[in-house]
Amino acid sequence: MSCPQFRVLGPIQVTVDGVVRQLSKRRHREIVGILLSLRGGVISTQDLIAELWDDAPPAGAVGAVRTFVGELRQIIEPNRLPRTPAKVVVTVGDGYSLRLSADAVDAWRFEAAVESAVTAPPEKADSLLSAALAEWRGEAFEEFAERPWSHSVRTRLGDLRCSAVERCANARLAAGRAHEAVPLLEGQVTAAPWREEGWALLALALYRSQRQGDALAVLRTARKRLRRDLGVDPGPALSALEIQILRRDPSLELPEPTGLGMTAAAYSRSGTRAQLEASNAVLGSLAVTGDVETAQTQRIATIRAAQSADDAELTARIIGGYDIPGIWTRSDNREAAEVVVAAAEHALASAARISDRTRARLLATIAMESRGTAHRQAEAQEAESIATRLGDEQLHCFALSARFMQEFHRTGLAKERADIGAQLTALAISADSPTFEINGRLIRMQALCALDDIPAANAEADAVDELAARHERPLAAVFTGRFRSAFIEDTDPPLPDAMPGFTHGLAALTRFTREMHQGSHLSDGDFGPYEPWVRPLLMLRANRRQDAIQALRTLPLPPNDLLLEVMWCVIAQTAVELGDTATIQRTFSALAPAGGERAAGSGVVDLGSVKRFLELLEAAQTD
Repeated sequence: MSCPQFRVLGPIQVTVDGVVRQLSKRRHREIVGILLSLRGGVISTQDLIAELWDDAPPAGAVGAVRTFVGELRQIIEPNRLPRTPAKVVVTVGDGYSLRLSADAVDAWRFEAAVESAVTAPPEKADSLLSAALAEWRGEAFEEFAERPWSHSVRTRLGDLRCSAVERCANARLAAGRAHEAVPLLEGQVTAAPWREEGWALLALALYRSQRQGDALAVLRTARKRLRRDLGVDPGPALSALEIQILRRDPSLELPEPTGLGMTAAAYSRSGTRAQLEASNAVLGSLAVTGDVETAQTQRIATIRAAQSADDAELTARIIGGYDIPGIWTRSDNREAAEVVVAAAEHALASAARISDRTRARLLATIAMESRGTAHRQAEAQEAESIATRLGDEQLHCFALSARFMQEFHRTGLAKERADIGAQLTALAISADSPTFEINGRLIRMQALCALDDIPAANAEADAVDELAARHERPLAAVFTGRFRSAFIEDTDPPLPDAMPGFTHGLAALTRFTREMHQGSHLSDGDFGPYEPWVRPLLMLRANRRQDAIQALRTLPLPPNDLLLEVMWCVIAQTAVELGDTATIQRTFSALAPAGGERAAGSGVVDLGSVKRFLELLEAAQTD
């Protein structure tokens, strides 16, 4: 089970493995709210009772709280085995606490993003703060606004939200996009009319948008509101700004940009449609140079903006124009991927006339974004067929990259993926596309690991490093570095935060598989999305045989991704040690096509020869 996700910036909600779990009782929601407001702190049972009941608590309050907590644990950890300790709502002494990762709560993510934006340049600050503000779906802990425990946290988060809006607007002003700051600030002065900073920024944004009269009208409104609502006159800063606007003071304007700044300024003055059309090139550059999170966030915003324009053809081009390759088959952001796939499917089904080229891009996008979660080989193959017919090498590269993502429908497909990598590399060189050449060589590197040709894989890694250095593609070195640590140098370099789909849980899994391969003690850890497949073996080695049997029997099939053979080999080891005949037979059938491969198709995790596990399974069936 992945870490549950909580929302408190609006109605309290918990999501487990992508499914919203119903907190149907108000007491459940309030206990969650109280615990989350403590940021991992502990509250005693007696203090929790005092927060839940205004008057004298009932005689059975302690038992009631324990019942509520027990029910919460079942909701939040639905797959927890009987008699195993809770991992989320934990007992600490005579009280309770929530054990969550730093990104598991929308309010915590919001605060972290606001803090990160402090030292960021304007464009990055705007991106961080826009994403942070998008976390809000209402007011903080809104259902419990009247409860004493919520007052201080609601006030703090509300103030930080106002500050984030103003800083986001400041970033847009500094980036020369005053017109984009205006709607943000209009909402701010309505929600928080007592904050003079919001009025001042709105007036400045209007002035820089060539709306001097509107800017002065805003300042007059600010004066009236402050006098009427607070009984005070505007501060000196607002008064001085009014004079500067009246005089058209040159200091209110941004300095004239030069070089790249001129390009950015011209882009910001273009129409909405032109900006949307140009966005994919900008977002693509962000993605391949390392700022994956910003690219993802802004991509969704761009798609939604195109959809709101009610122009299906434009929307289709925006979705399909983001032709960024993928190499890791577990999505960095599954929710965002689902939004993109749904938008692409809607564009394909619409009555709008789209070109064959756009159709191919949409199909390839669906195959790319459905990696590891759905079988979309047909879409990838159709996209490739269209690209071949059109003779469009760049489009063909994108379609091949998407087909690679779908080449995991069974084990033992390393040779096919190696061929895709070779074809993609050759096409990319012909199309003069270093991005897709890196992609093709990384695909080859991974596939060659599975084919147990480590020298050839290392040659591809060397070529990737040279290309990445020349074309400023820092993310590529993450894959080549992990490859060398697993297959050549026996080191353990730190994993970056840039690609959570690649990094979360991978360090623990790498250590676990290395220990499995060496036959040594197995270390526990945070396995992230790989938890379900390693946990039964850990239980068994910890002398929890019955728990291991239950966990193995309810285990889902491994995802169809780069770790498919590795996960099946882990299952094989567990099934053999438990003597689970049905699982042994099923696992043998699943692994048999990979009998000539190495469980190393990811290029970063290695479990050795698949044949060794097939021999174990075969011997177990004859015992």
